[in-house]
Amino acid sequence: MKKQVVFALAVLLGSFSFAQKSEIKDAEKAIKSGNYADAKASVNAAEPMIASADEKMQAQFYFVKGQALYAGGKGSEEEINMAIESLDKAVALEKQSGKKKYSDEIQEMKVTMLNSFLTGANEALQAKKYMKSSAGFNRAYRMSPKDTLYLYYAASTAVTAQDYDTSLKYYNELRDLGYEGIESQYTAINKETNEEEDFPSKQMRDISVKAGTHISPKDTKTEPKSAEIVKNIALIYLSQGDDEKALEAMAEAREKNPDDFNLLISEANVQLKMGNKDRFKELMQEATSKDPNNPELQFNLGVLAAEAGETDQAKKYYKKAIELDPSYADAQNNMAVLILSEEAPLIEKMNALGSSAADNKKYDELKEQRTQLYMTAIPYLETTLKLKPNDVQAAKTLMQIYSATSQTEKFKEMQAKVEAMEGGN
Repeated sequence: MKKQVVFALAVLLGSFSFAQKSEIKDAEKAIKSGNYADAKASVNAAEPMIASADEKMQAQFYFVKGQALYAGGKGSEEEINMAIESLDKAVALEKQSGKKKYSDEIQEMKVTMLNSFLTGANEALQAKKYMKSSAGFNRAYRMSPKDTLYLYYAASTAVTAQDYDTSLKYYNELRDLGYEGIESQYTAINKETNEEEDFPSKQMRDISVKAGTHISPKDTKTEPKSAEIVKNIALIYLSQGDDEKALEAMAEAREKNPDDFNLLISEANVQLKMGNKDRFKELMQEATSKDPNNPELQFNLGVLAAEAGETDQAKKYYKKAIELDPSYADAQNNMAVLILSEEAPLIEKMNALGSSAADNKKYDELKEQRTQLYMTAIPYLETTLKLKPNDVQAAKTLMQIYSATSQTEKFKEMQAKVEAMEGGN
């Protein structure tokens, strides 16, 4: 009786094995003919008993399943993710057994898939389909986990799409991985244009230098992206009303990188958004003391101070940035904008006056104050326009100020400049 039972089980297992082989072969035929629906059906039929198969058959099954689900790139997002998992399982099984029948083919297939994901992600990015782009970059990362930059792109494009839940998930993953994102940059000066150019690799740059078309080769490193990642984590938590997690993220980052200016500015930004003006001022003072001669830092501090309503402090920062770098066009322009922002309350007061002699006198005083504001802003706007000759907004503002201050010749000159600019567009 026992022998019969053993014999019956052996026959039963044999029939399952035969059925699995048949289904897998059917799936392979369907894949070759491009009939992925039938291939998936055959894979689904074979899957229930695949765990009892030997490693060789399991590897074959997961290879075929990966092909069926990928469907030549036409599978759904979920199916393609499952396809990647299946192909990875096949490779792991062959590594475990020491018999690599499908691994090389899978590697070739994964390279093709990766290129397809990246092409699709970039095309979606160009078309401003940001979540589709994010999904493509994420898929590329899952396919090639060593290329963490793809996950960074997935997070960044999700932010652009304002899908903050998805971007937060990716950013937290990047933070947990300790991703820095520091990249090498290879540059040299083009002898013909006298401009610095970037090269995709050191080898290509060196070839150009050797050929004599470029000089002054330079190798540099990009700034780490860790500060940006933590800042975005904090800002997303902040937008979700989770202030505690926002500050925790920032505190953790600053503890690891106490001398990182970007993190310092980011924390100041978070504190400002939370309404903590005292802490904001402390951080501003800390930043200034760390690097008082950095024009870009002074400019950024001016922007943050202006956002906080600290007009006088913002002016000091912009003025310092201009002293350190007179060609800093944005600092010149922002200083003018800040000065002109003081016009609104004057106009409000002027409009509120009556027609009495006292009111008329007060009106003239306020009008003179407004004129002085215009005169103070003019040099900054004129410098902005010299540095950025095609800045239409600066030109229009100057034209209006020249008109308001009765500078007729300058008004006509600027009017012609604005017309030329807009005509060129």
